[in-house]
Amino acid sequence: MELGLHYFTFTHPEWETTLADRFTETAQIADEGGVNLLTVMDHWFQMLHAGGPFEPMLEGYTSLGYLAGVTKNVRLSLLVTGVTYRHPGLLAKTVSTLDVLSRGRAMLGIGAAWYDREHAGLGVPFPPTAERFERLEETLQVCRQMWSDDDGAFEGKHYQLAETINLPQPPRGTVPVMIGGGGERKTLRLVAEYGQACNLFGGPGDEALETVRHKLEVLREHCDRLGTDYDAIEKTILYQGDAAGDVDAFLTDMKKYADLGVSLVSLMPTPYVNPVPWATTLVEDVVPRLKQV
Repeated sequence: MELGLHYFTFTHPEWETTLADRFTETAQIADEGGVNLLTVMDHWFQMLHAGGPFEPMLEGYTSLGYLAGVTKNVRLSLLVTGVTYRHPGLLAKTVSTLDVLSRGRAMLGIGAAWYDREHAGLGVPFPPTAERFERLEETLQVCRQMWSDDDGAFEGKHYQLAETINLPQPPRGTVPVMIGGGGERKTLRLVAEYGQACNLFGGPGDEALETVRHKLEVLREHCDRLGTDYDAIEKTILYQGDAAGDVDAFLTDMKKYADLGVSLVSLMPTPYVNPVPWATTLVEDVVPRLKQV
C-alpha cells in the first residue's frame, strides 16, 4: 500500500513567519521519503471544524504549481477541486499546466463542492446540490474532451465552449481523475463513468471499515452496469486517525483496507503542531512498512 500526505492545515506554531518554509520542507521530506501522493485542499477559507475562516489558507492550484517546482517524484493533486470554483475550460487548462510543469505528476481530484460560506464571502455563486452535480458531470466531460484530439465545441446545459483547444497537452495525453466522496447514487456513478480513482473516508474501527466496504460494493455495481473495469480504478482513503502514534495498530487497520482493494491511504497533520517532524516520522517509520502491506 502507498502513503499519501494531505496538507490540510497551515495553522502551525509561528505560521506567520514559518508557513512557506514548513510547507516546503514537509513537501520535500515526503517527496524524498517515498510518499506517493501529496494533496492540499481547494478552499479559500479554512473549514469550521479546523479553525474557521480566520485561520491561514493558501489557494490550491497556486500551491500545487509551487510544489511542482520543489519536488521531483510525488504525485500532486487537490483533495478535492470544488466544481464551482473555476470554469471547466480554465480548470482543464490549469491542470494541464500543472501536469506539464511537474512532468506528468498531476491528478485532477474533483468533487461537487460544499462550503457555502466561502462562496458567499468571496462572491462566488453556489448553486443548489442537484445543479452542482450537473455541473460536475459537465466539467468531467469538458476535461475529457480537452484532453483528447477533439478541439471542437462543447454544448452543455451549464457550459458552452466554442473551441476546446488545449496546447500543450498533458505529457501522458490525459490526466488521471480522482472523484472524491461516497454518495452512492451520483458520486460513485461518476467515478465508474469518468474516474480513474476514488477517494473515501476511512478510519480506525470496524464501522469505518464496513462503510468503505459498502461504498466499494456500490462502486462495483455501477461499474458492472456501465461496463467499466472496476479493478482499474484506484481505491484511496483519507484516514481520520493517528498513524504515527501507534504504527502497529495503523498497519493492522491497513491490512484490512488492503483486503478491500484500497491501495493508497492519505494522512493529515494535526493543526497547531509542526508538520516537519510529523512527516519525518511517517517516512521513517510508516512508509517502509506500509509498502509491505
